[in-house]
Amino acid sequence: MVETTSGLRAALAEASAPEWSVRVRAARGLASFADVPEAGAALVGLLLDAADTAVTRRAAEALARVGTVAAVRILALAVAEADDSQADWMQTGVQDVMAEPDGAPGLAAVCGQLARDPQAAVRRGAAEISAWTDVTGC
Repeated sequence: MVETTSGLRAALAEASAPEWSVRVRAARGLASFADVPEAGAALVGLLLDAADTAVTRRAAEALARVGTVAAVRILALAVAEADDSQADWMQTGVQDVMAEPDGAPGLAAVCGQLARDPQAAVRRGAAEISAWTDVTGC
């Protein structure tokens, strides 16, 4: 438990680093903590990174790879806030994961769950992600 907490704290600290590669590492580390509010807030910030599109893309990859409701909900919130360029890089990140042999098989089901989320931004973002996965019925 202590190791998990220290890993979360370290990743949260890295999320605001000036180096893009450190922020990417933070996104990868934080993705597994998507259900922790502080991690979620940091991840939205990384997805909407104004300084480097690599951070946006890799954060989207990390969350799609985790694929939990909490992880995809964060991605959906960011998609709803993103400008066109950010959304394009998030889409690329999601599609990178989908192209892998193991892909993200549960992503469509999670989008389906989020389509009923009480927050309109989450529903909009989930619909967009669903379109990226090219899966019907989500």
